[in-house]
Amino acid sequence: MTVVVETKIGKKRVLVIPKAVAEAVKLREGQRVKVIAMDDKIIIEPVRDAIWLALHGEKIGKILPEEVEEESMIEQEKHYEE
Repeated sequence: MTVVVETKIGKKRVLVIPKAVAEAVKLREGQRVKVIAMDDKIIIEPVRDAIWLALHGEKIGKILPEEVEEESMIEQEKHYEE
């Protein structure tokens, strides 16, 4: 989906990201963004934290709850053996 909205730069070069654009990329208040100057363009990318990526990011593997529990038990046994 492409959203195009025109806005203007305010005092002290402040840029307000229009609501439609923020919603399109799931940007929220207080979130960090990366600003990139490339040739004659400005690219603004949301910086995603680990929790956001876990909930919304691309899934690269699959693990079952039983596998997590098994790994937890192995690690706990290692801890108690020390």
